[in-house]
Amino acid sequence: MKIRIVTDSTADLPAYLIEQHDIQVVPAIVVMEGEEYEDGIAISREEFYNRLPSLHTPPTTAAPSIGDFAAPYETLLTNGCDHILSIHAASQLTTIINAARQAAQEFPHKVTCIDSESLSLGLGFQVLAAAEESESGLQSAMEAIESTKRRLQVIAALDTMEYLKRSGRVPGTVAALGGLLSIKPMIELKDGEVKAIGAVRTTKQADERVLNFLLAIGDMDRLAVLHTNAEPRAKQLLAELMNRMRQSIPRDILFVNVTSVIGTHVGPNGLGFAAVRK
Repeated sequence: MKIRIVTDSTADLPAYLIEQHDIQVVPAIVVMEGEEYEDGIAISREEFYNRLPSLHTPPTTAAPSIGDFAAPYETLLTNGCDHILSIHAASQLTTIINAARQAAQEFPHKVTCIDSESLSLGLGFQVLAAAEESESGLQSAMEAIESTKRRLQVIAALDTMEYLKRSGRVPGTVAALGGLLSIKPMIELKDGEVKAIGAVRTTKQADERVLNFLLAIGDMDRLAVLHTNAEPRAKQLLAELMNRMRQSIPRDILFVNVTSVIGTHVGPNGLGFAAVRK
């Protein structure tokens, strides 16, 4: 059985891995000052984050259309694919998977849609696991997704609560941290929800907390250092991790400037990671 993998742009997978595993990526949409941009195509991440603080109207995001999923499904199935695994961002945070599921109805028993219950490389690592096991069959690929999901941890320190607040997607637990925009909330993405795990006052404290969470994980199969246009902080985090880490670490550590669709809701200068325990 020939299996192909489809995901959306919130997976944050680097281009070389998308090409290596022949993954189909459907872009979400960023709407900025009246203009629609396909995520990762029409505007670079650096340009987006540089413009974000000065925008008069906050940007918004939109899911791809049903047709945006139906088109690649049809192409893959016409060209010899037997089954498609379509793996997407957490359904509690976005409607992306709803569009994928509706498109899948046009191809009965040929497309399986999976809710990753995560974002960024929390989703991306599940996609990679499925792609690596796809030659072993559908069951093996789905088991690889579930195994990755069980061992996954995604944590971030945001620079401000401003973007979460104005996006209208502030979870109650995060809002309960306080009304001050100056705090830097620590959040974890778990079981499809954004959960508050604390707050700090300074960037230095935030970086140390993120590092401590990483060090507490133990041996890892996969690791991605994530940032929202905060490359110097992310590089420093990785350097500190390499200096202090005693457990085994993955050979291919990903270093990712988080996609603009996610950045719209979390803002610039954030720092975090996605890790899969051994």
